[in-house]
Amino acid sequence: MTEKRARWAPVRHFAERSVLGLAAVTAIGLAFGTLLLLVRFHWQPLLGLDRSVADGLNSWASGSDTIVAVLQQIASFGGRGFMIPLVALLVVVLLIRRRPRPALYLVVTGAGALILDPSLKALIGRLRPVVEVPVATAPGNSFPSGHALGSMVVYGMIVLVFLPAMRRRWRPWFAGLAAVIVAAVGFTRIALGVHFLSDVIGGWLLGVAWISVTAYAFRIWRREAGRPVPALADGLEPEAGPDLRPAPAEEAVLPHPWAKGAELLVGWVFVFGLLYLVGYSANRWEPTFDDGVPRWLQTFRTPGLDDLSWMASKAGDTHAILIISLFFCPLALALWRQWRPILFLALAMMGELTLFLCAAAAVGRDRPSVEQLDGQMPTSSFPSGHIAATMCLWAAIAIIVMARVRQPWRWIFPALAVIMPFIVALSRMYRGMHHPTDVLGAALLTAGWLTVLWFVVRPNAHAGTASEAAAEAEQVTRRPVAVG
Repeated sequence: MTEKRARWAPVRHFAERSVLGLAAVTAIGLAFGTLLLLVRFHWQPLLGLDRSVADGLNSWASGSDTIVAVLQQIASFGGRGFMIPLVALLVVVLLIRRRPRPALYLVVTGAGALILDPSLKALIGRLRPVVEVPVATAPGNSFPSGHALGSMVVYGMIVLVFLPAMRRRWRPWFAGLAAVIVAAVGFTRIALGVHFLSDVIGGWLLGVAWISVTAYAFRIWRREAGRPVPALADGLEPEAGPDLRPAPAEEAVLPHPWAKGAELLVGWVFVFGLLYLVGYSANRWEPTFDDGVPRWLQTFRTPGLDDLSWMASKAGDTHAILIISLFFCPLALALWRQWRPILFLALAMMGELTLFLCAAAAVGRDRPSVEQLDGQMPTSSFPSGHIAATMCLWAAIAIIVMARVRQPWRWIFPALAVIMPFIVALSRMYRGMHHPTDVLGAALLTAGWLTVLWFVVRPNAHAGTASEAAAEAEQVTRRPVAVG
């Protein structure tokens, strides 16, 4: 009898959790439905509260351009332009780690949110707030808030999927961070005057309801596949934890970190000294070809080439470099399960930025004496920040990839490490923004700083292919834990 009860215990627990979950989803759905009806039929107490909150926050936010800029930046973390690439990147990471089920969950849940938002806005047809001092605009109708709905769904499903990768003591902090982001995004939409309070609350309620429905469906899917159904506090797929951990087989990323930090500082100082010496020499002697090359390139200017050079120049600006870095690092971590190459790339870009800013301020070199298509720039000409950032990024990526990929297509990355800096350098000189010696300064910065990092960080220590890294991680996770 006892054995029979034990056999039915998982079924009973699943049934209990299902009833409680259904009750919670029903309550959330009723709350959203009630709010929707109040908005649709213009219930005056709710409209008065919405108007009061909107006017109060608008008077606070409109008093400072800095506050508005900060609010807009925070709001961007709930926009489609940020969340769709984020979800796509995480789906790729999950597929690399051979976890198609949670990847499919992200796709289905995210796609559902994309459908719900415009559908309900068209159904309700609520106009956006009209405030005394408009500081932002947004297209479409107002209820529910797409940012509130999207952020609740995206960050909520990320927590459910990646919770098993966290140690138990960190899980509340992980969920808390997601909650703070969702709350902050919702607040910014009201403060910017593009949504009412009820729009944001409606988005949150609908987001929670949708996550609950899809999570319940995922749990039913697990049960039909013959897998145990865990508590939500353990995430959607607890057994995926070892695969979702960034680098389960890696030990110390950098042994003796204080000594390594001192070595990096000494190397940075020497590279800065080299840049200052070359920049000072170029400033003092002013080689004749330095202005000659931009002047010669200026003779080829046409509207079409101007547009083409602008796009090529954008390939080396801060946004492009940051976007490529933010995409490469998670993919590299998913493939090769090591923090060391990620640290190498991060230090390469941080060192490039600080060396460029300090050298430019110390040298203080004027731009070429030709028409500058990009207008007045806040930094001096030597060294070129665009070219240095492009060189450091693609050279660092090539160093990482070449040691870990055996297929012939790996040679694409060394080619990019040559082609991309050449394109950016040519466009910057064509646009009258840099001399050839500024390009030389960028090359010296890249060569010197990456050499320092190569000997200090050792980015390719214990480098292996993706399959070798996966096999090593599997051995570590299967290793028995000693109990003493």
